[in-house]
Amino acid sequence: MSSAAEVAKQEALPLGLLIAVFVIGMFAFVQVYAVQAILPLLMQAFSATPDEIGFTVGATVLAVALMSPFMGMLSDAVGRKSVIVASLLFLGFPTAMMGFADSLAQMNVWRFLQGLAVPGITVVLIAYIGEEFIGRNMTKIMSLYVSGTVFGGFSGRFILGHLTEYLTWQQAFWVMAATMLAGVVLAITQLPASKSFVPNRQLKPVLQGLWSHLHNRYVLSAMLLGACVLFSLVGCFTFVNLHLAAAPYHLSSAQLANIFMVYLIGMIITPLSTRILTRLGAKKTAILAVLMSMVGVVGTLVAPLWEIVVALGVMSSGVFITQSATISYIAKNVTQNRSLASGLYYMGYYTGGTIGAAVCGWAYARGEWNLTVGVLLLVQVFALLVASVVMVSRKAP
Repeated sequence: MSSAAEVAKQEALPLGLLIAVFVIGMFAFVQVYAVQAILPLLMQAFSATPDEIGFTVGATVLAVALMSPFMGMLSDAVGRKSVIVASLLFLGFPTAMMGFADSLAQMNVWRFLQGLAVPGITVVLIAYIGEEFIGRNMTKIMSLYVSGTVFGGFSGRFILGHLTEYLTWQQAFWVMAATMLAGVVLAITQLPASKSFVPNRQLKPVLQGLWSHLHNRYVLSAMLLGACVLFSLVGCFTFVNLHLAAAPYHLSSAQLANIFMVYLIGMIITPLSTRILTRLGAKKTAILAVLMSMVGVVGTLVAPLWEIVVALGVMSSGVFITQSATISYIAKNVTQNRSLASGLYYMGYYTGGTIGAAVCGWAYARGEWNLTVGVLLLVQVFALLVASVVMVSRKAP
């Protein structure tokens, strides 16, 4: 790479770009977990069991896991910005159609289609950032992207939960679909075209890159840790809703939506994690963050509601820092076929979320919240082993 290109990558980041990355990250996740805030409503509307209603979250996560590697290949061939814009536009369609669902099976079909669109935003944007920025700028904008995803995860649940206080859940989904247009406009007008992207339209090099990544310790350890991260997040925040909607708490959809304000803590902590990452590196940061998340999970076993909320804040903050460390780890250590590497990471990440929805649904149906917490702790112990043993420590460039 020429020195001029290196200098361009290290220039001050434009405000419009920062806003665009944050908003795109937000809209990628607004729809993914929004239904968690109204699971008790959907459970009643469709006469579903905890196991069945859990797949309403799992369907989207499963689709993201399946599509992520293929979207990475597509992006490597056709470019970054066009795929991001098209994916944002498509995401609004199944969101609107969810308002017409009259069975849980139909709801799950539209949720699955939502998930197919998400990798076109998440996988491709991470590859874009890795190509267009280096050093502190790359770490800064990656942390901003993660903050956007955190805010999206919060705002989707918060907005949908409160909309159902004034509208039917069907009408609430139509409103959510309409908001996607704002994300499309910002992506078109504020996200700069790629300058360092080199198209790769030949299948053989892609397959060679795939084979190489499947033997790459950086990619595999990131996939494993990512799987544990989303297993914990989906399992915890899906079924804590059922726990808090039942006796003795009896929280409404709006009150459950308010619980997700703990996500805003992650918005503050994630940018601060840039300093931790720079000082300690991805491996040590991930270890500390997993331990933090475990403390939060144990804290949810207490009885007072306010203590549960604090524990959820601790747990989610640990998860967000782990995610930021893992994404930075793969962005710094993988220099070839970046989009494909991001796709594989998200395949592992969302496969963990799919399994988390299913296994924690099984646990909640048989032992309610206590057994669910036990399952979450087992997975986090495994995450600690991955971060301690499998991840390779490397000094920041």
